[in-house]
Amino acid sequence: MIQLKRAYDEPELADGRRFLVDRLWPRGVKKEELALDGWHKDAAPSTELRRWFGHDPEKWPEFQRRYWS
Repeated sequence: MIQLKRAYDEPELADGRRFLVDRLWPRGVKKEELALDGWHKDAAPSTELRRWFGHDPEKWPEFQRRYWS
């Protein structure tokens, strides 16, 4: 099972393996604090796609299409 959590959420024993999927490291967080098993930058949306999306909910369907293509 895959669970999604924010990087800023506290790690819990029930989390299982933890991976960061983002091109940017979370601000103000030390690597030790995240207790990660890996950081997969290349699986995250490109910088260009993130900028285009701009957290606009109306662009979500097109964002998904572009990300998965």
